[in-house]
Amino acid sequence: MSLDHALLVSLLEKPSSGYELARRFDKSIGHFWHATHQQIYKVLARMEEAGWIESEVHRGETAPDRKVFAVTPAGRSALAEWITEPSPIDRARSELMIKFRAAAFDDPRKLLPALAEHRAEHGTLLAAYRANEAKEFSGHDRPLSPQQELQYQVMKLGIAFEETWIAWCDETQALIHRIAPTPSATATKETS
Repeated sequence: MSLDHALLVSLLEKPSSGYELARRFDKSIGHFWHATHQQIYKVLARMEEAGWIESEVHRGETAPDRKVFAVTPAGRSALAEWITEPSPIDRARSELMIKFRAAAFDDPRKLLPALAEHRAEHGTLLAAYRANEAKEFSGHDRPLSPQQELQYQVMKLGIAFEETWIAWCDETQALIHRIAPTPSATATKETS
């Protein structure tokens, strides 16, 4: 996948200025595809030059003028073609997992701070997903549209991913405490 396609999806959801798009991207697609604001602006310029998007300047009375981007028919065609292309299976790359394999030959307690940091980060992401779920997909008087149902499926995967990480962190922390107790806990067991 290219950033171009991720931005086309965001712009189909809502035409936006580059600034608005970058902020929305961070809160939605950015959970699955990271991009800096600088990269987003660069790709917007390239897509506009290619005719995939067009912009319209919205004059600001109290704020600066802003350029609002929308997807063109050529952009929709490019996205439709891309959807049919095979998607490679995502392979996890995690430095933390390699460190855990290495800890089998050292003191696994050294990884407890990193484990706590990862758990906290995944907890923050889960809270953001849950807040977005409540805002976008729950408590409505009407059923979700087919478009919303597909978007919700992506959200559900994000929620399940974060819940799995948190459960793994908790289980791994308990394992470390069981197999590598602190020296003071070991000394207490030996004296009793």
